[in-house]
Amino acid sequence: MSEPIARLRIELQELEAKIWRRIDMPLSTTLQALHEAIQWSMGWTFSHLWEFEIGDRRYSDPRFREFDGEPAFYSAKGIRLRTVIARDVDRFVYIYDFGDYWCHDVIVEEVRDGDPDMEYPAFVEGAGRCPPEDVGGPGGFMDFLEAVLDPTHEEHQALLQWYGGPFDPSVLNETLIRLGLDDMARRRRGPLASHRSGSRRPKRWTRT
Repeated sequence: MSEPIARLRIELQELEAKIWRRIDMPLSTTLQALHEAIQWSMGWTFSHLWEFEIGDRRYSDPRFREFDGEPAFYSAKGIRLRTVIARDVDRFVYIYDFGDYWCHDVIVEEVRDGDPDMEYPAFVEGAGRCPPEDVGGPGGFMDFLEAVLDPTHEEHQALLQWYGGPFDPSVLNETLIRLGLDDMARRRRGPLASHRSGSRRPKRWTRT
């Protein structure tokens, strides 16, 4: 039995060399789960605050509401991808790390039935290595690249030490991406199978 999926392209803004990913997501997924999928597929480390901007609404974790006096978020757990697409939205923004302020374009490229033999979410393809956390946003990342790729740069050794080793901007850690998305797919498997069979797992009770 197949389920409807959306093919999404996720691309970092404001960079000369494009860093992007293409993933397949079930339409039933929440924006909270999409946040997790973007973190895994891009290569971020779940270390900072985040939000989706869709039209004039902002969605995030409800625990972040009124953070530093900012207006309240809508709950990212309370809206599904199918609802967003049904509103004729085919492009929106995901922001990660309100300091470095990484803006991602999320583009809905296609909606179709998924492969019944596949589990979702699934990685399709991508290019470009994820910037290091806390590098200073797009401008800081460009300065970082200039230094680490030039052995004669005065900050070359210091930044290699800060990063923890060499940095090749063309190397994509596809194995780690697939591990993360496969873990999400495994966690969906149980509830999805229960829903399709029309049954639910019995609750477990423990004596106290």
